[in-house]
Amino acid sequence: MTTVGAYYSPLGPGRYRSNPHAEGAWAQDHQHMAPVAGLLTEAIEAASDRADLLTSRIAFDILGVITAGDLEVTAQVVRPGRTIELVEAEMVIAGRPVVRALAWRLATSDTADFAESGIEPMPGPDSGQPWDGTAEWDGGYIRSVQFRVLPGRRPGHARAWLTTDVDLVEGAATSELGKFVGLIDTANGIAARVDPREILFPNTDLTVHLFRRPAGRWLGLDTTVSLGPDGVGMTASVLHDVHGPVGRAAQTLTVRRRVTT
Repeated sequence: MTTVGAYYSPLGPGRYRSNPHAEGAWAQDHQHMAPVAGLLTEAIEAASDRADLLTSRIAFDILGVITAGDLEVTAQVVRPGRTIELVEAEMVIAGRPVVRALAWRLATSDTADFAESGIEPMPGPDSGQPWDGTAEWDGGYIRSVQFRVLPGRRPGHARAWLTTDVDLVEGAATSELGKFVGLIDTANGIAARVDPREILFPNTDLTVHLFRRPAGRWLGLDTTVSLGPDGVGMTASVLHDVHGPVGRAAQTLTVRRRVTT
């Protein structure tokens, strides 16, 4: 496990270079979607000067292979409004869009007196056991993450806590939302239903719904993986921080056998 450095180095306004910590789990020359989502989330938050809005949903669509190296990120408010705002962000590599994100940001108000989710909180990180993700997965990103797995993990289902000491962008502060979202895509790997050395199941998207702002350095995942009979699957997760449930996330999977030669 590596706990120093950053996932990205800045090259100028909106321009970055991915570092080895961002290396994907499926191929060494690809980026992992988790830090990509964190970087786009930071761009979404920076695109709006509305501190009274809460980012309640971000839908990331993966448009192509996210290769390692230099990249550009842009973001803009595409639907301003008094109580609702829509922000679009995009990552471009070698002139080609590779990830596009749409985020709804909603006006906040005081509803603390009747706030309730009905979701059972997870036992905290101290209740979990360390898990070596590199025993199942390759890549610099997996090596950068600390895992605490709760009892009962089995193929297709796991409850786990994640954190990292690696900065998102070298020399830049990261919001709590950016840190939180920057770990969520890991869900597809903590509860693998099949052996990734035999079956490929990368996700084509990531959709995150939040009903409150996450806080702290830990992300909790209560994750279930479902595989259908036609080469399509879904990873669904309830999201937690140390204070309780925060929201949900889902990933669509394209499932296929590895080609052996």
